Amino acid sequence: MDLGEQIRLLPERPGCYLYKDSSGRIIYVGKARNLKNRVRQYFQSSRNLTAKVLAMVSQIAEIEHIVTDTETEALVLESNLIKKHKPKYNIRLRDDKHYPYLRLTLTEQWPRLVVTRSMKKDGSRYFGPFTSSQAMWETMKLARRLFPLRTCNDPSRHPRACLQYHIGRCLGPCLPDFDRHAAYADAVRDLQAFLEGRTQEVVARIRARMDQAAENLEFERAAELRDQMRAIEKVTEKQKIIGHEMEDLDAIAYARLYDEACVQVFFVRQGKLVGRDQFIMAGADEMEGGEILAAFIQQHYAQTDFVPREILVSEEVPEAGVLVEWLSSKRGARVVLRRPQRGEKRALVEMVSQNAQEAMAERRQQRELELAATEGALMELQQALGLPRLPHRIECFDISHVQGSEVVASMVVFEGGRPKKEDYRRFKMKVDQNNDFANMAEAVTRRFRRGLAERAARVEGRVKDLAEGRVAEEGVEYGEKFAEFPDLLIIDGGRGQLAYARAAMRELGVDHIPTFGLAKEEELLCAEDRPDWIELPRGSQGLFLLQRIRDEAHRFAITYHRKLHRKATTRSRLDDVPGIGPKRKKALLQHFGSLKAIRAASVEEVAAVPGLNRELAERVKEALGGASQ
Repeated sequence: MDLGEQIRLLPERPGCYLYKDSSGRIIYVGKARNLKNRVRQYFQSSRNLTAKVLAMVSQIAEIEHIVTDTETEALVLESNLIKKHKPKYNIRLRDDKHYPYLRLTLTEQWPRLVVTRSMKKDGSRYFGPFTSSQAMWETMKLARRLFPLRTCNDPSRHPRACLQYHIGRCLGPCLPDFDRHAAYADAVRDLQAFLEGRTQEVVARIRARMDQAAENLEFERAAELRDQMRAIEKVTEKQKIIGHEMEDLDAIAYARLYDEACVQVFFVRQGKLVGRDQFIMAGADEMEGGEILAAFIQQHYAQTDFVPREILVSEEVPEAGVLVEWLSSKRGARVVLRRPQRGEKRALVEMVSQNAQEAMAERRQQRELELAATEGALMELQQALGLPRLPHRIECFDISHVQGSEVVASMVVFEGGRPKKEDYRRFKMKVDQNNDFANMAEAVTRRFRRGLAERAARVEGRVKDLAEGRVAEEGVEYGEKFAEFPDLLIIDGGRGQLAYARAAMRELGVDHIPTFGLAKEEELLCAEDRPDWIELPRGSQGLFLLQRIRDEAHRFAITYHRKLHRKATTRSRLDDVPGIGPKRKKALLQHFGSLKAIRAASVEEVAAVPGLNRELAERVKEALGGASQ
């Protein structure tokens, strides 16, 4: 079905539309009040379309749509789809899934504060996201010092008080005679208010409890509360007063650099500036300022638990009514979204904008320094190694094993002097052997054999088949994972590893790729056709880049090796018994304590373990070689 027919069949209802390219990848997600009218605008006169939109339209091969009941539902769906698919032409929060949160587990009997990387609708209270891990840990440290909640995973497993209890950092709900339920509930409520910025409310409650303790002649308790109150007041004193009204608001502004935008958010709680954060939006080129802010608001507040009563922005936001309706439903009360024109709030937004511009200026300067250093390093390598062109893509191989067991190889990729982690690959050797030369040859052979197969499939025009995993060779499904070949290949090791790698490459016909060995201790390079060792100047950017690549290959290899080795060492003879999975294995070991005890037990005793029967018990006894009676 051609695009014209697909557009004709679109409904005139709210929803989301998804543009796909010829390989089926989603390249753009949008929302609309009227799907047919909105999509049709992309395919009318191109005079009003930007270069970015024209490039996108030229790649559209298929249009998919999802109908919703309201435009607000379409907005929420659009946000979720962008986060899931990360389309090429959508503006989006960069690496938002990695931002940490603080989670207050309100649904647990004894709530605690923990760090998490994702939000769930589980009844907990989430604070964040924090773009700075340091800021998050400082907040966690302060919260644990001021509010004595438990830090252990399961207090029922600790019949004795731990160190946190003895130093006054936990009330001790694990103790059998714990009777401070009200005090624990107060600490939870105060911590939640503190993290929400309602510090004056917390101080007032602690002051009331302190006065009550003094009246009851509980002077030690009153002193503890006094110290807690003073600590909170000391934190509050550092917070800048923005306005005299007791209000909660977020102020948002942005600065642009090339295809990125730096968005700054200042958090004001009860009239005081309690913190700020900044986020990078990718794909912001050719976007209007209001569109950047609208996309940020939509994606940021979709992953935060708290929405303030008022949100201030530096520019007018398109479709503000839909955003306000969605934000209000999320908050459970009316939310105001506006661009202030005068007064204290206008000054606040200008301050946020200035901070965003300064942050982006620092980012630009940092990027220029990194670019200069990277280009210098690549030029040094090209000159020192006699390469025909600048080594934009560099691959490095390393081998890891312990006396020939669990042998693995790693392949790391750097492009433009930066790690390209999505192209990293690792190989488990088909035969464990204490022979680094043969292992290196196998890894290089498997890498380029798959790459050549993918290139052949690409030439034959089977890109879609590759993407869907329908093209296979030697029983292995191929995609576009190995088709890109390096400008420079580094083998971690000396002349022996290099010779075996080059022999494998000649056999496959890819020996034209410049390949060098890098000795681990001497930091010297060797080439197949050069008898002398190549020494890069100490402290040079080229040597530093090679060291980074080699160290990354070693890290990636040894991490995989340790994972396999740990898995192998934790295996037991029970893992080879048909019908005995992880749960039944755990039940057996918990019941008997060891394999020796299982071996000594009778079939009837083994069959009595929950989840087992006589047939499984006989298999266990046979595998362990113990008495069967």
